[in-house]
Amino acid sequence: MTDIAIAPQKLTSKDFITDQEVRWCPGCGDYSILAQVQKVFPTLGIPKENFVIISGIGCSSRFPYYMNTYGMHSIHGRATAIASGLKASRPELSVWIVTGDGDSLSIGGNHTIHLLRRNFDVNVLLFNNEIYGLTKGQYSPTSEQRKITKSSPLGSIDHPFNPAALALGADATFVARTMDRDPKHLQEMLLRSAHHKGSSFLEIYQNCNIFNDGTFELYTDKKTKPEETIFLLQGEPLVFGAERNKGIRLNGLRPEVVELNGAISENDLWIHDEKDFYKAQILTRIFENPRSSEHHFPRPFGVFYETERPCYEEVLSKQVDNAKAKTTADLDKLLRGKEVWTIQE
Repeated sequence: MTDIAIAPQKLTSKDFITDQEVRWCPGCGDYSILAQVQKVFPTLGIPKENFVIISGIGCSSRFPYYMNTYGMHSIHGRATAIASGLKASRPELSVWIVTGDGDSLSIGGNHTIHLLRRNFDVNVLLFNNEIYGLTKGQYSPTSEQRKITKSSPLGSIDHPFNPAALALGADATFVARTMDRDPKHLQEMLLRSAHHKGSSFLEIYQNCNIFNDGTFELYTDKKTKPEETIFLLQGEPLVFGAERNKGIRLNGLRPEVVELNGAISENDLWIHDEKDFYKAQILTRIFENPRSSEHHFPRPFGVFYETERPCYEEVLSKQVDNAKAKTTADLDKLLRGKEVWTIQE
């Protein structure tokens, strides 16, 4: 009797939709992110039962309820730690971490940086709305200085985190940024994250229309988006503007905005290279207040940096196998042996 080959099941976005009522505020950017993830997952060629979504605490952390996959709504800030343990024990799984700017950069900040430096082959989707939404509008680690909120009525005096720069500082092997209101670009970045071997860190600008509405409007509104955003394309010059008549070039190590007016052409501009760690550092620092006229730059979106490095779970597995090969010790025999401690009163 011969085995009959079974063709892999062809999945659609409907296969990843659950029967749970989606309970985010009407107009929340999370709806768009959910829809794009449900569109991308069926294209990855991964068996449905191998997807796992781990979340922490926050509005974004409802995500596992709305995805028809395995998953866990875990504890505040610890989604990265739980996902690390899962990947170490089940390396064949496609593990996705859904988290927010408060969940992953405040109470979970330490876990986030260690996940990235260890380079587990997992995908981090950081929903950044620059506010605490679930607890009703307190300032978060990414809120701008002087932010008026319920917990900072006189304005926040905290200097905000720059998530992309933080990820690079933790030696993440993939760092990218996208936004909820650009579905096509969001899908592209989700695909790039999924195909990267190692820890992928994708920051997603997500609008909280209840407690921080319009914080990213400069980058999403059709009127201002061409002048306020620049999309990073591998091997392409950094060009932007409604007429694509502006660009960024490097003056030594300092970026500067220039007009493409004949005297300066695209040949003079900075050519984006995702493998250049040093230039990626500069790109993540193009982050100043967009409403400031001094040294004003468009905000970069796309893949800042990607490199290859051994994944933690693979190195761990090899270490365990090597250790087993070098010893004849029997753990069960040891546990059942006569070498015991006597407790003296």
